[in-house]
Amino acid sequence: MKNNRRKFIKKASLLSLAALATQKSLFASPNKLSAKNYNRIIGSNDRISFAFQGLGRRLPGLLRSSSKLKNVDVIYFCDVMEKQLVRANSLYEKLTGLKAKNEEDIHKIFDDKDVDAIIMATPDHWHSYGACKALQANKHVYLEKPCSHNMAESDLIVNHQRYYKKLVQMGNQQRSSNHTKYIINKIHEGIIGNVYNAVTFYNNNRGRVPNQSIKTPPDGLNWDLFQGPAPRRSYTHDTWDYNWRWYDWDYGTGEAGNNATHELDIARWALKVNYPNNVSVFAKKNHFLDDGWTMYDNMEAKFIFPNDKSINWNGRSRNAYGKSQEGGRGTIVYGSKGSILINRQEYIIYDRNGNKIENTKSNENESAVSLGGGGDMTTNHLQNFVDAIRLGTKLNSPIDDAVISQSMVHYANISYRADISFKINSDSGKTNNRKANKYWSRKYEKGWEISYV
Repeated sequence: MKNNRRKFIKKASLLSLAALATQKSLFASPNKLSAKNYNRIIGSNDRISFAFQGLGRRLPGLLRSSSKLKNVDVIYFCDVMEKQLVRANSLYEKLTGLKAKNEEDIHKIFDDKDVDAIIMATPDHWHSYGACKALQANKHVYLEKPCSHNMAESDLIVNHQRYYKKLVQMGNQQRSSNHTKYIINKIHEGIIGNVYNAVTFYNNNRGRVPNQSIKTPPDGLNWDLFQGPAPRRSYTHDTWDYNWRWYDWDYGTGEAGNNATHELDIARWALKVNYPNNVSVFAKKNHFLDDGWTMYDNMEAKFIFPNDKSINWNGRSRNAYGKSQEGGRGTIVYGSKGSILINRQEYIIYDRNGNKIENTKSNENESAVSLGGGGDMTTNHLQNFVDAIRLGTKLNSPIDDAVISQSMVHYANISYRADISFKINSDSGKTNNRKANKYWSRKYEKGWEISYV
């Protein structure tokens, strides 16, 4: 009887969702009803319980989006900084009138069988470790980009996902953008002829960052847990608060891992390519030469693919020329009959002479270069994740595909760090280059290693 009721409720919910969908325009954002108004249409047995790990700048956008989902509960917030736990619960209460449990250590949340899925928005070095541990604990994972800190971790997370058979969606939310999906499909149908190249770009005006100096960790920070899988070292000011992205390679993956992940994924999707067979990079630190930023702030990368296709990445972290144009970021796809600019706000089609022939604005509101991001695309992407868990809907960015886009970030960083161009096996994604393989993985703190299953 219970199973029949469950099947009936699921069927009814599918019909309700289908009816809602027919009322929306092609580019309209879903999820207009609030969680309260939806009022448990699907039934208590189909409720999904989230835990959030990592409550930094990405948290407000993710939390606002999750609050729009139907029959979804947030039952935990997890962070190594006490004040971020307080902030998260305060925002959650304002959004929903509810509160969640606070927990410093994600391992304790893994043990809770009431948690169905983990939303991970930690620093990069935690992503694969946290995701693999969550999969081991029978949890689904929504994993913010970059999904891995290095190439070896990409293999590990795919290995764990296939073994434990839970879902992992990477948080490259433009995969769930209606206007992007539409124009990518048109590109595949030949609207600009045979596509052969894509140029991806990001421009921002990041300022100085503090020079590192050894300090006592700030009040409320569990520095040992922050370091997680990374080898232990003394705390340096002001590492924990976003600057971990620019301080060496212990925790971050540079601007490539931070933003190229998004644009390179759109380019690869448009060109219908997988692994490249060659990568070359020119990258330097060109701004505020005396500040604490230890890696490139300007990168030009080129990826060559089979069948005479190529993708370029131009990332300028601290020169905002172009930020007011095309939203400061985007992808230009070139074909034999014309070209198309795609970004989070619109797509523009040009003929071969460069004349604009169509400009379609998106009805979805999503942040372009502001810290933290968030908006309708994030909501769509989380909704797709929930639908995949509940209804078996296909993920828009499943991890086994997402790691291929992520590999381009890692290849670019490897090329920069090893100061080489190198060849790649376009079938396996591997390389025989010794200098490149030196940066294929990283050192791990003893006891924090992840092994294949």
